[in-house]
Formats: sequence, C-alpha cells, structure tokens
Amino acid sequence: MSELDLLAIAADGMSVQRRLLDVAARNVAAAQASSPQHPYARLVARVESRALDEGLAAFDDREPDAGEVPWTRVAGVESSGESADALTEMIAVLDAQRAFEADASVFDTGKRLAERTLDVGRG
Repeated sequence: MSELDLLAIAADGMSVQRRLLDVAARNVAAAQASSPQHPYARLVARVESRALDEGLAAFDDREPDAGEVPWTRVAGVESSGESADALTEMIAVLDAQRAFEADASVFDTGKRLAERTLDVGRG
C-alpha cells in the first residue's frame, strides 16, 4: 500500500461520512416536520466496503495483490420503516461529524507523508 492509497482510503471515508451527514440532516428535518397524523419514515444509508483481499489481509501474513485498494461507499438509501426521531438523528449527526474529522486527520497525515517522501526523493 502506498501513500496515495492512504489518501484514497481517507477520501472514501470522508465521502461516506458526508453522505451519512446528508441522510441524518434529512431525518432531522423530517422529525421536526412530522406529526402523529403524518409521520415521516427514517432513512438509513446502506454502506458497502471491500477490504484488502476481501478482508483476509488483516488476519494473515499474505501480501495483497498489487493495485488492490480497499474502498467504502454508500450503496443506497432506504427507508427503515420507523419514524424519524430528532434526538436519534442528532446523535447520528455527531457520530458522522466525528468520523469525518478522523478521516480528515488521516488524509492530512497521508498528505504530509507523501510530501516528506517527495522531499527525500529530491534530496
């Protein structure tokens, strides 16, 4: 895995968290607009991921195939069947925000690592 792979993984994570924030924001608005006579269904994002070597690389000593990069994405948004609750959705917003910040920190670290690698190559 190279420094650029680290950047791609962190960017995927930020993209997923942005989509989760979008869904949670919609659910907060729906919870505030709903009434007992007209409840709004809560939406839930379905997240898919592929780890290196389909998840086996973390558990054994085998090297993953060259060019194989793990990815995560939001595969779709579906109704959960339950009505939206403002408190639950605000907690989801906080969780997604913290995860986004963590991914941004990893991205920044990967960027600095790539810059230092380039500096060593120049010297």
